[in-house]
Amino acid sequence: MDTIVMSVGGSIFNPDGFNYEFVKELKRVLTELSKSKKIVVVCGGGKTARNYITPLKRAGVPDKNCELIGIGITRMNARFFLNFFGSIASQHVPASMKEVKNLLIKNNIVFTGGLRFVPDSTSDGTAAGLAHYFKTDFINVTNVKGLYTKDPNKFKEAKFISKITFNDFNKIASKIKYQPGQHFVLDQNAAKIIKQHKIKTYIIGPDLNNLVNLIKGKKFTGTLIC
Repeated sequence: MDTIVMSVGGSIFNPDGFNYEFVKELKRVLTELSKSKKIVVVCGGGKTARNYITPLKRAGVPDKNCELIGIGITRMNARFFLNFFGSIASQHVPASMKEVKNLLIKNNIVFTGGLRFVPDSTSDGTAAGLAHYFKTDFINVTNVKGLYTKDPNKFKEAKFISKITFNDFNKIASKIKYQPGQHFVLDQNAAKIIKQHKIKTYIIGPDLNNLVNLIKGKKFTGTLIC
């Protein structure tokens, strides 16, 4: 992979305030990887987005308005990262895929949040779209080590799924009713995109050694969607 497109869930870097140790380790890992790769990081909205969206939904605010709030939070998170990374990364948050491409000409790391508004989508859909745009694989870094039959944080009997087809993953995602600010390993729109364009997708947990091993073609823990 000459260009890496990855999404990083807000559940990792900002569960209840920014996880400084994770962000610091992400900076170290991406700085090293960027010596030989171009990297696009799509930031999630996480709990911050849900903290805004939940009361708006209770007040009857339309979903589109809630989703726009969520996009704004993801872009704010991207701005946090570009400040944290400093001159190592592009110091601009792009608003389109073309702008991401242009920024990669002079920068090896670009942070972004949601791009243009797409109904019933989250930052995962943005990342999947960017993976298709750059004709590369898609890596999703989330707060669990991969895909499970159930939420492993709630169900002890949840079984880990190391590999799944595009069709089967799309069926799982499609059964979940979309909600602005939802929390699932990959959203429904992302599932459709990776199925339609056959984008090899990896879901890995917060241990960034798995990211390094994956990029270097070594053994890693995670789920492959193909």
